[in-house]
Amino acid sequence: MSTRTENPTARPAVAGVKGARILIVESRYYADIADALIKGAEQEIVKNGAKADRIVVPGAFEIPGAIALAADKKGKRYDGYVALGCVIRGETTHYDYVCGESARGLMDLAVQKKLAIGYGIVTVENIEQARARAFTDRGDKGGDAAHACLAMVALGRRWKKS
Repeated sequence: MSTRTENPTARPAVAGVKGARILIVESRYYADIADALIKGAEQEIVKNGAKADRIVVPGAFEIPGAIALAADKKGKRYDGYVALGCVIRGETTHYDYVCGESARGLMDLAVQKKLAIGYGIVTVENIEQARARAFTDRGDKGGDAAHACLAMVALGRRWKKS
């Protein structure tokens, strides 16, 4: 099992994202994992001077749909999105469909709608692997996803100015 060896809070600040509005879309199917992912994501967003709203969906499969709905919403606009959830392999092929289709859905949104999306859906074999990736003192994948989102927001802002 691979875990982060450096300090998760040692990510460099992302320039040019102060005041950015980020929507965190979380699946709470595994509540303790979701709590850890949220903690890391919110810490990273605040550290960089951005602001976050949060919505909950039933599972990882629903995350791309929720982001698509939010992106099409008139008025309340977000600069970026953070997708957080956990899928643990079970005894059926359901795992493969949920993992593959949620990832594909998010990539399609990022490319086709030009959305800044941080991918923080932890896909693992067991709960121990999920904890190793989610908890902020270990893998901090929530913080990683927020950092990726903010980096893409900064890139989009940079290119809008040129």
